[in-house]
Amino acid sequence: MDMKILILGANGFIGSHLCDAILGQTSHHIFALDRESNNLKSCQKHSRFTFHQADLREVKNWMIAHIKKADVVIPLAAIATPGSYVKTPLKVFELDFEANLQIVRWCVQYKKHLIFPSTSEVYGSCRDEYFDEDKSLFVTGPLHKERWIYASSKQLMDRLIYAYGKHEGLNYTLFRPFNWYGPRLDNNVAMQEPSRVLTQFIRQILRNEDILLVDGGLQKRSFTYIEDGIHALLKIIENKNHCASQKVFNLGNPNVYLSIKMLAESLLALVKQKKPITLQIKSVAAEKFYGVGYEDIPARRPCINRAQQYLHWTPKVELDEGLERMLAYFLDGKA
Repeated sequence: MDMKILILGANGFIGSHLCDAILGQTSHHIFALDRESNNLKSCQKHSRFTFHQADLREVKNWMIAHIKKADVVIPLAAIATPGSYVKTPLKVFELDFEANLQIVRWCVQYKKHLIFPSTSEVYGSCRDEYFDEDKSLFVTGPLHKERWIYASSKQLMDRLIYAYGKHEGLNYTLFRPFNWYGPRLDNNVAMQEPSRVLTQFIRQILRNEDILLVDGGLQKRSFTYIEDGIHALLKIIENKNHCASQKVFNLGNPNVYLSIKMLAESLLALVKQKKPITLQIKSVAAEKFYGVGYEDIPARRPCINRAQQYLHWTPKVELDEGLERMLAYFLDGKA
């Protein structure tokens, strides 16, 4: 069945890849909104793509009209870079929670399928070996560690969406990306603010600066290539036999699980195959790199049994292949 899909924050990393996939692999129509459009140039030529350039907080009438006509609403607009959690926590809350809350309420009112991006960070410093959607605890830090504003905003949104589903009948799907990476991730490599780890490393390499590991890079993460993540989202949009309705999915690659230090070493080895570099890997204290309000999460690894059972989804892209594709994008000067 052809659907009308509203994607907010369409120009971002996930949004732009999702638009490409929907237009290339389905017959659905996309209504898209974002403040920028640099990642959507190929989409804008497509007859099934309608773009509106604006801040979602400033176009209430447009938002209501397009939520009414859409079958599926996917609000991807968010601040999701660690440096921002410490430097501008109020802006993180205002966009990630307050602005999105109104969208959620409109989806309840007009009975739409809401596909909402949660985050692996809602689990916080959970000590489980694998994070489970039903069983793992949400463990956040003390008040003065402002980095938890992001995880707390997302966690509260998850709880409200669940409540709207249980008590008001909202058809929702929550998905939790675990370190999705690939082309277009934080693709302004000139930006000064600390960004997500892979683009931070690539930025340092392009400047021939030493790679800095926060607290030695002992933290462990699961890394998931964007193509695998988008494949899962397409299945959620299709929602065959309501397989994704009122469910929460971890979307990550538990088999690509390594320390940040190992990630830096793997990336550096790949770069050295392409160009001569003399930089080194060095450790830096978290408070010096991010500020005193930062606190790191020791490990994040997803249990994906639910996604495998209901979506028939398993990530396939190995780390070296994913890093090769991402490096090609940045080293070719496309960022």
